[in-house]
Amino acid sequence: MSIKLGDTAPNFQAETSLGDINFYDYLGNDWGILFSHPADYTPVCTTELGYTSKLQSEFAERNTKAIALSVDGVEDHQHWVKDINETQNTKVQFPIIADKDSKISELYDFIHPNASATATVRSLLIIDPAKKVRLIITYPASTGRNFNEILRVLDSLQLADKHQVATPVNWEYGDDVIIPPTISTEEARKIFPKGVTEIKPYLRYTPQPNI
Repeated sequence: MSIKLGDTAPNFQAETSLGDINFYDYLGNDWGILFSHPADYTPVCTTELGYTSKLQSEFAERNTKAIALSVDGVEDHQHWVKDINETQNTKVQFPIIADKDSKISELYDFIHPNASATATVRSLLIIDPAKKVRLIITYPASTGRNFNEILRVLDSLQLADKHQVATPVNWEYGDDVIIPPTISTEEARKIFPKGVTEIKPYLRYTPQPNI
């Protein structure tokens, strides 16, 4: 199965480092970040999970829950978490899915045979409260993820959903945003009282609406 943007993220039951879960129940009405790792006890993954743990308050502010996955078992996950906590100076409190039979990895297309026939690739999905897939990023095994970019995309998606805007290249929280072409300039001046700057009829900016 190949997951695409806009698809409904499949539900599943799973064993995790923090007990059994139903994925939809775990997410509830929050946003979710589901990310896979090639294996436990690997150096790049250790730094990633440690950094994710340190971002828990940032995710909470965005009503977002993180959950990781690899094809190793629960016992390995639990022992690995101790290493992560020790080496990354943190306390991992989000679950790591044990996918020893690779069923969830196959469901989410986390195993790419050209990279490895058995290990999951370094993929990450952002899933919205309606369980729709809003972002898919797949990194090579040698490259750790940029979680600052993940937070940036979360902010952009949530802003776009709530305020009918888009975000330009290299946008950061607090920068001006773009008014979509579906909104006329006349209508935009009513919707965005902070002002509308028209560069071209199709390229118009307004200050970020929620700050």
